[in-house]
Amino acid sequence: MSINPPDIERAVANALHRHWKLYLIEGIVLVALGLIAILVPPIATLAVTLLFGWLFLISGVMGLITTFYMRHAPGFWWALISAAIGILVGAALLAQPLQGALSLTLVLAVFFAIEGVVSIMFALDHKRELSGRWGMMLFSGLVDLVLAVMIIAGLPSTAAWAIGLLVGINMVFGGTALIGMALHAKNAAP
Repeated sequence: MSINPPDIERAVANALHRHWKLYLIEGIVLVALGLIAILVPPIATLAVTLLFGWLFLISGVMGLITTFYMRHAPGFWWALISAAIGILVGAALLAQPLQGALSLTLVLAVFFAIEGVVSIMFALDHKRELSGRWGMMLFSGLVDLVLAVMIIAGLPSTAAWAIGLLVGINMVFGGTALIGMALHAKNAAP
């Protein structure tokens, strides 16, 4: 059985057309949450720090439980160390979220750099598949790269508000790009 490129392009276009509402809903939610984060960046920074604290703590506890449950499996000590680090990092972020925001700010810079590259690659894939509005996603990726540079340049003084503001900006641009792609997919012929 051979598959030719026009059939693949048609299948991708049909899938985008069928699921345009999911892209639209995700885009609207991202824009709304992004605007809230932009309006109150210190609260958004605190919320992100606390969220990461809980994620590390819960993953560490779950890792500890599964490590002891599977204590005879290879790598027990490494898994135990990993779980303990998760618990310690989570507890530290929850106990001192403002100090944890500084560390997370650096992590956020790395995230935006990676997110920017991935968004650019996502846009280029959409360009190749002729799905339209790929330029908006490309612009979103470029904005992510600019945000990464802004975070690093403003350390340490901007850590109290930068996470909330920059996550909000990222969400607004990413959500807007998804809305644009969804509306294009809606109007595209299946």
